[in-house]
Amino acid sequence: MSSTAPLRARPPGRTAVPLPWRLLVALAVALPLVAGVLGGLQRAGIAPWPQGTAQAALLHAALMIGGWLGTVIGLERAVALKTRLARSAPLLSALGALALLTGATLPGAWLLWAAATAFVAASVQVLQRQRAAHTVALALAAVAWWLGNTHWLLHAQGPDAGTLAAWFAFLVLTIAAERLELTRLMRRHALAQPLFFGAVALVMAAVLLGLVQVQAGGVAFGAALLLLAAWLAAHDVARITLRSPGLPRYMATALLAGYAWLAMGGVAWAAMALGAPTRDAALHAIGLGFVLSMVMAHAPVILPAVAGLKLQFGRFFYVPLALLHASLAWRLLAAPALGALANALALVLFALTVLGAALAWRRAHRS
Repeated sequence: MSSTAPLRARPPGRTAVPLPWRLLVALAVALPLVAGVLGGLQRAGIAPWPQGTAQAALLHAALMIGGWLGTVIGLERAVALKTRLARSAPLLSALGALALLTGATLPGAWLLWAAATAFVAASVQVLQRQRAAHTVALALAAVAWWLGNTHWLLHAQGPDAGTLAAWFAFLVLTIAAERLELTRLMRRHALAQPLFFGAVALVMAAVLLGLVQVQAGGVAFGAALLLLAAWLAAHDVARITLRSPGLPRYMATALLAGYAWLAMGGVAWAAMALGAPTRDAALHAIGLGFVLSMVMAHAPVILPAVAGLKLQFGRFFYVPLALLHASLAWRLLAAPALGALANALALVLFALTVLGAALAWRRAHRS
């Protein structure tokens, strides 16, 4: 792996993250991710261990969105706020994922609901500390997760399209809010922020509508995602950093590719609501093409902050990113099962890339 400068240096006077905390974070993040991926493979019909992944297959979306990403986002928020309330959210979501995996579906759903409740409260704390456009959007994202978990808990069944829309709104709005914050570095049109919140308002309205009227809410949700993707593609700082070398170009590439998938996912979601057979395209264009691409883009920056894991950036980071997008296109256009397997391989390859980057940093800074 070719390497450049380290991604993030430790601020003066900052102590290293304790090893037990790193191991706990790794376990809390890895367990629902591995289970969710195995469950997804079983749903695609290619997992050779159906008995071991039956529960994970049934609750694939809850594990991936609430158990894995809910924990990751909650950890990031907890590191920023450093309050007991903020720390309770990822703890509850990790426990919820563990309960789901052991077959305790109702207790797991309650724990995820409690995690979302704590996360909403932590988002209020963020608003109290910093009243800004992006913190408002972050709070709305937290509310969307709470709405989805509440709907799922009350209906005591597999998540329906309304619940899934609320869960995806949590992820999409969280990412959009963080990208909005970075647009402060750019010169924006006077209408840019009102247009952003117009799209966000439409997302939230579609989520609420979808909880009571699936078809109308689904069409509105797809249209809202399409509008938000267009805003992000037009206003994100990635359009500028794409011309920069090293890590900024890698992140910009992942971001812009993700926005294209978000737009496709919005179209597929609206078509699904109207009866078209585009469910797989809708769910995975958003969940893999957009969300996972955002994870790959931001992991080199987030991991040093959350887990104290220093990474040495190299061009090999592009390999799992390219495999992710190519395999997703293959999955949706030609071979669903084999494409799903290649999606999982992209995740494994990215994890190995991160591990290699961490070892490379240690070797480069051994002195």
